[in-house]
Amino acid sequence: MINEKKATQLPFAWIFAVIVGAFILFLAIYIAVKLINSGETEMDLKIGKEIGILLNPLETGFESSKTTSFSLPVETRIYNECSPAGTFGEQKIKISQKSFNEWTDTNLRVSFQNKYIFSKNYSEGKKFYLFSKPFEMPFKIADLFYLASSKENYCFENAPSNIKEELDNLGQGNIATENCSVNSIKICFSAAAACDIGVDYAGKVVAKKSDRLYFESDALMYAAIFADKPLYECQLKRLMERAEQLSLLYKNKAILISRKECNSNLNLASLGSAAGNFASSRDLVSTSTIANEIKQENELAECRLW
Repeated sequence: MINEKKATQLPFAWIFAVIVGAFILFLAIYIAVKLINSGETEMDLKIGKEIGILLNPLETGFESSKTTSFSLPVETRIYNECSPAGTFGEQKIKISQKSFNEWTDTNLRVSFQNKYIFSKNYSEGKKFYLFSKPFEMPFKIADLFYLASSKENYCFENAPSNIKEELDNLGQGNIATENCSVNSIKICFSAAAACDIGVDYAGKVVAKKSDRLYFESDALMYAAIFADKPLYECQLKRLMERAEQLSLLYKNKAILISRKECNSNLNLASLGSAAGNFASSRDLVSTSTIANEIKQENELAECRLW
């Protein structure tokens, strides 16, 4: 009877040991995964902040463009998001990196109120290019940044001489104006049908499949080429919100200098109103017309505001 009792108790001891061992193993794996995910989240946020810092040296003066590149140790996706909410809206960056053949997933984003990045919904790779160009209407509003992975090669075919010269001088590794690779994203400035993106430079329209994006300067033309339509329109809305506030500042400056018998007489109220009522890139024509008139008047004014 004693031997039979021991025989029946032994399997229960083994079962108990297996259960406890499995629980300990599960707990160890769970903690390890939590620590890895926590580290990945921290790294994703850090990279997002560093990209924001990297944009600072690219901020330009007037009538110039700058470029740079940066590399990451693993395959990375840079998600570009925009929100028009608030006074100046927000530029948001979300980072996802490949770990154990899977993409890290975090809802955390790095936000900036004074940055304007134009790109696809997300760019993927290890090396990324950035170049910037100032946007004026009629005064400088902000620097625009164009982001693309080194995997995304752009070919500007038959570009106007000023665009070709600027891009050639830029010397960015994923942009070419001639001798383009077969897999390049083709940007045509003519009626050629075999292009991915069509640019009507005179009519100031960028065509992408069924989308039509309107622009009023070379800075916005690049933005329309590199960005998806929802992002382009959102960033434009943010830029116009900034233009509205800057119009108010220059209007106050005009009042101050008028007290010193130095009048400018610029119609900044109309510009501020047009910028404040801005709804989509279709409104750029009317806003740009007002801005060009103010620019000419400022250049002829006895006391220039900028």
